[in-house]
Amino acid sequence: MLCFQTVSQLLPERPTEAKERLDSAIEQAADAINEGRDALQGLCDSTVLGNDLALAINTLAEELATESSDRAAFSVVVEGQSRNLRPILRDEIYKIAAEALRNAFRHAQARRIEIEIRYDDEQFRLRVRDDGTGIDPGVVAAQSSAGHFGLRGMRERATLIGAKLTVWSELDAGTELEVRVPASSAYATTRRHSWLSRSFASKA
Repeated sequence: MLCFQTVSQLLPERPTEAKERLDSAIEQAADAINEGRDALQGLCDSTVLGNDLALAINTLAEELATESSDRAAFSVVVEGQSRNLRPILRDEIYKIAAEALRNAFRHAQARRIEIEIRYDDEQFRLRVRDDGTGIDPGVVAAQSSAGHFGLRGMRERATLIGAKLTVWSELDAGTELEVRVPASSAYATTRRHSWLSRSFASKA
């Protein structure tokens, strides 16, 4: 609404700038709609099936793969002893993963996308990597909304839950995103299933 109000004020004397602001507002609205839809779908599945973060991420990846014209292959691998995450943290981790996956499937022209979820006694870690077109290192370092990769939003979510978010990328060299959260902040008190490695993989 603030963007639209700004556009209204700019229109009489600065129509070119007003159009740029309006285009930006439309893109932000579209991103918000997509994020809300993906989050609701994934979190609904997660809640119904035992708050399973890996399953929720895998479900979203399957949907994005179906929508993508590039038909990138993907895998979701869980390592370590699976534990319940604190609900708010789990939801924010999911949203960070969802943004990274949307970038990978819709913009990166990747052939392969890998998601790793690791539980250990010191920390929880999520890693998303692809072999796509990459992001200009200047955009990554700027920590701004330039390029519409959602980097600013992911950083804000990571800060909210006390996580460390790191992004590596170069043009034509793919992108890797990693989120680390100390165990004391990440885990609820009870543990769930135990396994050394659990994998989901696409059929692509």
